[in-house]
Amino acid sequence: MAAKVREIMSRNPVCCLTTDSVQRAAQLMRDEDIGSVPVVSDHQRKGLVGIVTDRDLTLKVLAEARSAATTVGDVMTSQVITSHEDQDTNAVMDLMARHQLRRIPVTDNNNQIVGIVAQADIAVRTDMPNKTGEVVERISIPASIPTGKQQPK
Repeated sequence: MAAKVREIMSRNPVCCLTTDSVQRAAQLMRDEDIGSVPVVSDHQRKGLVGIVTDRDLTLKVLAEARSAATTVGDVMTSQVITSHEDQDTNAVMDLMARHQLRRIPVTDNNNQIVGIVAQADIAVRTDMPNKTGEVVERISIPASIPTGKQQPK
């Protein structure tokens, strides 16, 4: 029987608010050595409202020459794929593979963030090397590979 997500997730992730600056989010990523920060309604209830990733900061702030004072709410992803702490690890691995995600916020019954499950958590904390390898492979497949060349008509 597969382990439950609560058994392998990293607990109590750092979070930011929609009103925080993207600079603050980037500092959290640097200080915590992470690639994404869950965005919550407030620090007490921790209701999940989005997620901001290093990719969001690169493509939506740097590439568009926005200010470091831009708010997280302006660049975060609000349609977040989540896992529930009671799901088994097979279900979360399927989510990761299907949506090509390396990490997924974990919520409780009140949509409060209680953890993050990452590809590395699955690799290190489960005894399913074949399944883990399949997930890593599926996550890593590019959605499309631009060639820069037009196909003949």
